[in-house]
Amino acid sequence: ETTASLLKIYSGALSDKLGKRKWLTVAGYALSTIAKPFLYIANAWGWVLGVRFADRVGKGIRTAPRDALVADSIDPSQRGLAFGFHRAGDTLGAFLGLGGAAAIVWLTQSQAEFLTRSTFQLAILVSIIPAVLAVIVLALGARDVAKSNPSATPSLSLKGFDSRFKTFLLIVVLFTLGNSSDSFIILRGQERGLNVLQVMLMVMTFNFVYALLAGPLGALSDKIGRRRLILFGWLAYGLVYLGFALSQTGWQVWMLFGLYGIYYASTEGVAKAMIADIVPVSQRGTAYGLYAAAVGLTALPASLIAGVLWQGLGAWTAFGASAPFAFGAAMSL
Repeated sequence: ETTASLLKIYSGALSDKLGKRKWLTVAGYALSTIAKPFLYIANAWGWVLGVRFADRVGKGIRTAPRDALVADSIDPSQRGLAFGFHRAGDTLGAFLGLGGAAAIVWLTQSQAEFLTRSTFQLAILVSIIPAVLAVIVLALGARDVAKSNPSATPSLSLKGFDSRFKTFLLIVVLFTLGNSSDSFIILRGQERGLNVLQVMLMVMTFNFVYALLAGPLGALSDKIGRRRLILFGWLAYGLVYLGFALSQTGWQVWMLFGLYGIYYASTEGVAKAMIADIVPVSQRGTAYGLYAAAVGLTALPASLIAGVLWQGLGAWTAFGASAPFAFGAAMSL
């Protein structure tokens, strides 16, 4: 994650310098796609680690240039809609992908608590097809619209950025300190009795809500302002996590995970649209890299803290402790 976070900054700054956001984005997606088939033959944790590392490197290369490419390609009055549409498309893909995986699990081992190797391998083979098609479509269909900025150099410094961007970044870091990995929610569902297939359907419910609302809420941010939507999303996050802390049954976790999609839909794309509002074109790649790196690096201690709390004091404490960070960030925005 640290490597990926640093790559996000450098790749973003490089896209500012060269004006080649498209090809950096293509390279990042291509690397992740090339790594995916190796999961089919993985028979030890080292293989999985290697594939995971390659995937994170690919994400590090593509994330900032891709977001800058989206911001460059749309009228300022529709930035929220554009980023909302992007998040909706990404999440719809996850929904359909999980649906396909769930169908494979249902056909091969519907009552099993854990995935078998053969089921996992079949799912990997199927997933390669859309991954390859996505790279081809991106390479042939996307176009760069930003001019190069020869003065831009890869840097970890915030020097030269607007104070509004710096303040927003600090507030995002505060929020992310309480935003542990969503894997803890999966564990909570399993702890409350959900099996593999039910967990997959639960995640599909989350993705459906996220995909359904991301576009409309992004468009709404174009009309009423980004701050209100992000504030709403962070407050929703805090309430949902309090619900996870108090949940007693699998269906309660399932329902709350569905509502969790509201938080994502009202914040993920909207936050990126806000960055485009306050950062000039010549710095957008670097800004998105800094933003993604700040979130990625802060998520590590956030998950570590949650894990320690879970082991020491129970799941209710791990989830309950996240809420104050969300409410604090909302009050600071």
